[in-house]
Amino acid sequence: MLHSMINRRALLKGTGAGALALGSGLMSLPARAAGLTIGILYVGPRDDFGWNQAHAVAAAALKEVPDVTVVEEENVPETISVAQSMESMISLDGANLIFATSFGYYNPFMVDMAKKYPDVQFRHAAPLWVDGDPTNAGSYFGQLDQAHYVDGIAAGLCTKTNKLGFVAAKPIGTVLRNINSFAMGVKKVNPAATVQVIFTGEWSMPVREAEAANALVDAGCDVLTCHVDGPKVVIETAEGRGVMSCGHNASQAPLAPKGFITGAEYKWETIYKDYAAKLAAGEALPNFIGGGFDLDFVQNTPYGAAATPEAIAAADTARADVKAGKPIFVGPLKKQDGSVLVAEGASLDNYAPELNGTDYLIEGVVGSIT
Repeated sequence: MLHSMINRRALLKGTGAGALALGSGLMSLPARAAGLTIGILYVGPRDDFGWNQAHAVAAAALKEVPDVTVVEEENVPETISVAQSMESMISLDGANLIFATSFGYYNPFMVDMAKKYPDVQFRHAAPLWVDGDPTNAGSYFGQLDQAHYVDGIAAGLCTKTNKLGFVAAKPIGTVLRNINSFAMGVKKVNPAATVQVIFTGEWSMPVREAEAANALVDAGCDVLTCHVDGPKVVIETAEGRGVMSCGHNASQAPLAPKGFITGAEYKWETIYKDYAAKLAAGEALPNFIGGGFDLDFVQNTPYGAAATPEAIAAADTARADVKAGKPIFVGPLKKQDGSVLVAEGASLDNYAPELNGTDYLIEGVVGSIT
């Protein structure tokens, strides 16, 4: 049941959950279901072909689990609306577990609600939980850079111009890691190729995303990818300009029937189903969990029409290698400024904290961090 059809926040405004719970005559609360009720908040529409849709796909999978009820609300801004929506899910629906899926939902909103409702579990889709935060709160995350590396392998073997473009939102660690991993894949199979990056400065700015995509195509890039909340504009622009594309967050394959190669997708359903099973069994939930191919937390979109047989074979091999623990970042490898990231004969584990740096792009990437 999608509660965007009802203004849940307005329902609580001026009354408070306390008034509802006291049976003031305003509304009687539904009895808590015998099974598990899970609430999910989205910052945008569930069908955005991006970040929100990736979580909505997982929510749909949860609905197929016996004795699990899923309550969703989309277009919840990163304001006090977050707390109000969570309050209604707990007070009106009897939610046992709430997934907060946007970066700005965590502090203070989710943290404060976790303190207020110690018997409810709260989990957030970014690695923000730290010791000292409420123990009924936590974080989960997928290492999407591993899937972007596989994208880079495929894209590096599909490009004809040896110029690939990356539209990125902000130069933070997670974004830079995805850019660097994509570039590592490209350079592994095509050392002559370069990856050109344009930062838009915002997670969702369709006009700037279109401008950036067009500028990259004008610069000779014949493959585009991205890290923005909703990749729809970038992928459609690439398709309209007759160039190839790789996706991000969720599947954009339907948007590019001619030029799609593959994409990097989160597989949140693995985490969501695991949480549901643990709660049903009376087990404690971890305060943080993260992983990549090894834990089935990320995946690649099925290959599109632009993927060549050579690219498919190489990408499949790369995915198997990463899943088995083979490192992506192997030396000698320099940062864009010429300093050494990985020495010759050395490598970095795929979960190495050095990969989360917020101040570098690797050699072979054309772009600046501002």
